[in-house]
Amino acid sequence: MVIKPKIRGFICTNAHPAGCEEAVRQQIEYVKSKGSVNSPKRVLVIGCSTGYGLASRITSAFGAGAKTLGVCFEKEPSEKKTATAGWYNTAAFHHFAEKEGLYYKTLNGDAFSDQCKQDVIDAIKADMEQVDLVIYSLASPRRTDPETGNVYNSTLKPVGNSYTTKTFDTSKEIVHDISLDPATQEEIDNTVKVMGGEDWERWINALDKAGVLADNCKTTAYTYIGKELTWPIYGHATIGKAKEDLDRAASVLNEQFKSKNLKAYVSSLKAVVTQASSAIPVMPLYISLMFQVMKDEGCHEGVIEQIYGLFRDLLFAENPPTDEVNRLRMDGVETNDDIQAKIKARWDKVNSENFSELADYKGYHLDFLKLFGFGFENVDYEKDVDPVVNW
Repeated sequence: MVIKPKIRGFICTNAHPAGCEEAVRQQIEYVKSKGSVNSPKRVLVIGCSTGYGLASRITSAFGAGAKTLGVCFEKEPSEKKTATAGWYNTAAFHHFAEKEGLYYKTLNGDAFSDQCKQDVIDAIKADMEQVDLVIYSLASPRRTDPETGNVYNSTLKPVGNSYTTKTFDTSKEIVHDISLDPATQEEIDNTVKVMGGEDWERWINALDKAGVLADNCKTTAYTYIGKELTWPIYGHATIGKAKEDLDRAASVLNEQFKSKNLKAYVSSLKAVVTQASSAIPVMPLYISLMFQVMKDEGCHEGVIEQIYGLFRDLLFAENPPTDEVNRLRMDGVETNDDIQAKIKARWDKVNSENFSELADYKGYHLDFLKLFGFGFENVDYEKDVDPVVNW
C-alpha cells in the first residue's frame, strides 16, 4: 500500500516502515560518528521502542557494543493496517543490530505486569546472566496494578488552582487560551500510580530477587522538569507530582541496594517532540518557541544528541555532578536564564498571526511526522510498501 500520514488531533494513527527504518538509521549514524561511550555491556531498556528509550538502546548497542534487551508494548501490522511506529522502529533496530553481529532481544508486552518482568528475567538468565544498566523510559497513560488488578489513569491537570494560559491547537493551527481545572486528590494519586516510581522500584526489586541484577549496576528513569512557562501544567501539576515520586524512588533504591553499589538516578532531559509531549497542553507552543530560540542560538539538540551526551558525560562518570535532589541534568542549556528569557519574550508576544514568525512550528511538525516515519527526504512516500514487517 501507499502510506501517507493520518493525523487526528495530536496523534498520527499510522506509521511508515521505511521511514521508521530511516529514523533509526540516522540515529545509529549519529552515534557512530561521535565515537564510543563507556557504557555497560548488558543493558535492559524498559520502554525501548520510541523517543529517549529507543535512543538509549541505540547508544548502548552502537556506541558501546552492548547486548540489549528491550521491553515495549506495540501493535503489530496486518495486510490492511500499519503497525505502530514503535513496532517498525524495533524491527529496524533488529535489522541493523543483526548486520553488526550485536545481541538483541525484544519482548512485546505490558511492562507493568509481573508476567512481563518474569519473561525478562528468563531472557536475562538465558542469554545475559545479569544486567549492568537498567533504563526506565515508560510513557503510558494508564497502568494496571499487578497486585490488585486496579486500573489507574493519568491526568494532565494543574495542582491547587485553575490555570489559564496560551496553547497552540495543532489541528486548527491557532494560538488560543486554555483553562484547566485543578486536579482532585484522587486524580493526583492515580497519576502518581501510573507515572511515578513504584513500577521502577518493582522492576529493580524483581531483577535483584531473581539474581540478575549485577553488582555496581546503574539505573536511570527519565523525566522533564522544565521552567516557569511549563511548570503550571508540567512541573507543578499532576505529572510533576508523579515525577517527584521518581525522585523518591531513586533515593529509596540507592539506600536499599547500597551493598550492591547500585546507583539510581533520575535524568532530566530537554523538551523534545514525542508522542507523549504532543498530548500535553502548552507543550506544542512552548516547544515550537523553544526550538526557534535554540536553533537561533546554535544550541538545539534532539533525542539522540541528549542521550549520547548523557551516556558520555554523566551517567557513567565516577562522581557525576547532580542537582539538589541528586538528578542528572541534561536540560541545562534549555533552562538557563538567558534562553528562558528569550523564549518568554516570544511567549508574551505570540498570537495566531505572528506564530509562524516567532516559532519554529515547521521544525516541530517535521519532528512530529518523523516520529511516525514520515517527512524524510530520502524516502519515497509514493512507493507501494508492505506494511507487514516482522521482528
